[in-house]
Amino acid sequence: MLSSYTAVVMKSGNWYAGFVKELPGAHSQGKSIEEVKENLKESIKMIVESNYGHSIEGYKDIVGEKIMV
Repeated sequence: MLSSYTAVVMKSGNWYAGFVKELPGAHSQGKSIEEVKENLKESIKMIVESNYGHSIEGYKDIVGEKIMV
């Protein structure tokens, strides 16, 4: 499943820094805009997986269902 996020990237000296508008804590840096965007993709994956793992920890009978917003 693909999700869409907004990468906000700005130049900072010789580097670029960026964050994901919709996901607090997802931020990265790189030597190019493309590098920042690739790093942000990895950051998103790690944060989403971690948040899910912490959210279900200790619970039984977990039901996952897709919802549309």
